[in-house]
Amino acid sequence: MNYLQVLPVIVLPLLLAVTLHEAAHGWVASKLGDNTAKMLGRVSFNPFVHIDPFGTVLLPLLLLISGAPFLFGYAKPVPINFNNLHHPRRDMVLVALAGPMANILLVICAALLLHIVGFLPALAGKWLVGNIIFAVKINAILAAFNMLPIPPLDGGRVAVGILPDIIARPLSRLEPYGMFIIIGLFLLPALGQQIGMNLNILWAVLQPAIDLVEQLAVLIAPN
Repeated sequence: MNYLQVLPVIVLPLLLAVTLHEAAHGWVASKLGDNTAKMLGRVSFNPFVHIDPFGTVLLPLLLLISGAPFLFGYAKPVPINFNNLHHPRRDMVLVALAGPMANILLVICAALLLHIVGFLPALAGKWLVGNIIFAVKINAILAAFNMLPIPPLDGGRVAVGILPDIIARPLSRLEPYGMFIIIGLFLLPALGQQIGMNLNILWAVLQPAIDLVEQLAVLIAPN
């Protein structure tokens, strides 16, 4: 897909996906005892308070310009003081799950919107369908990607919260290196091409989860 040609239908879904993901973390944290994000104005539907110059703007643009087969982005992480939570270990899991669950909720809402397309003028209907298709794709990717069990991703925090200490403690110590691990996973396919091997491990892991979330949209969408 040439994303440059469909830019008008990807901006709104991408902003909603990253904004609601981060706002959900802050909202759940505020309900469980930590108002850090709320006091900083991060429990908000205003996308500008969540925009990260690199993750929300530069990274997606670089992927667009380079013709990458996928589009990805992220917002500024919402600050959470886990010590303020009523039950820190349990509540950390709930706060972490809030982001991916927000993305899955957006997939459901996008699929439901397909039911009104037939009542719209042709041009408006075409624009809405484009937004819906991209909303399902980007939210499925974000939900699956963020549930990878690598700190500081949400899945890493969930794993640390539910696994026995003998596993959770070493896993939590990976957090300072987590983004380097993730970047390495993104770069592996390029390395694989150089040596004639398929090293697309990241997408091999993510694709079944992405397909599962997209299948949810198919079940909700009109026949």
